[in-house]
Amino acid sequence: MARRSRSHRLGLALGLLLALALAPRALRAKPTVRKERVVRPDSDLGERPPEDNQSFQYDHEAFLGKEDSKTFDQLTPEESQERLGKIVDRIDNDGDGFVTTEELKNWIKRVQKRYIYDNVAKVWKDYDRDKDDKISWEEYKQATYGYYLGNPAEFHDSSDHHTFKKMLPRDERRFKAADLNGDQIATREEFTAFLHPEEFEHMKEIVVLETLEDIDKNGDGFVDQDEYIADMFSHEDNSPEPDWVVSEREQFNEFRDLNKDGKLDKDEIRHWILPQDYDHAQAEARHLVYESDKNKDEKLTKEEILENWNMFVGSQATNYGEDLTKNHDEL
Repeated sequence: MARRSRSHRLGLALGLLLALALAPRALRAKPTVRKERVVRPDSDLGERPPEDNQSFQYDHEAFLGKEDSKTFDQLTPEESQERLGKIVDRIDNDGDGFVTTEELKNWIKRVQKRYIYDNVAKVWKDYDRDKDDKISWEEYKQATYGYYLGNPAEFHDSSDHHTFKKMLPRDERRFKAADLNGDQIATREEFTAFLHPEEFEHMKEIVVLETLEDIDKNGDGFVDQDEYIADMFSHEDNSPEPDWVVSEREQFNEFRDLNKDGKLDKDEIRHWILPQDYDHAQAEARHLVYESDKNKDEKLTKEEILENWNMFVGSQATNYGEDLTKNHDEL
């Protein structure tokens, strides 16, 4: 059985699922591979999967952004290296001819932050119906749930009725948390907090609460080990559990269940999905430097990066041919 994975909060579009609405996050399809729950601020990446040690996919997505990294397959190795060289010039902020771990970390954070704001920009017009550069709760509710609210009889006997009924108050609760001044109208920054709560400190409690609600199937307000495993693995036959599931059970007992009572409360869930003592961008930057630093001076020349170009971009990197023709002041 394969692992189940999905991005932390954005679900499948309601319009794609039901062809009825526009929402990019209100309904979610049942995952088929392992879910990633751990949240990384400034990034849409999860933790480095152990099976990715050789493929470099994680490195490509961290260095270039998940969406952009998909389009580099069309480039030849020569084109990839040429464009990577231009990126290196941008990363070298002080122009001293070296890329330090700090410069690489800052680049990775900027790339991942850009993904967040680009995502909001793509869906903004779907919700800002009166074009006042703000999105009210009513605008969002009508764009997302309007058909359901106007035609409830069509959903009365369907599983979608239960999903809509559950997600509407959940979205309203999250919208209110993102709406700092309480006027029921979201600015771009507030709407970004609504769509990507993991990026904002004042939204962290919502992230914890929604995670608990997602996993706590028996409704007791806690996550037991079976619920923890069921969130990432579906055991559909009587075969033995994969080794990684056995390992996750050990992780639950040794590192997740801090007070050893056999279940996770909100504080333990927060400690799990919002780790405070680990900077993933820093770790990825250190990894890239370590793997490419031939002379072990703890910084990279352009030549060292280009020599190891496959780790940075390979056949999966962003279409910087287009991006490099534009001003990148936003990064």
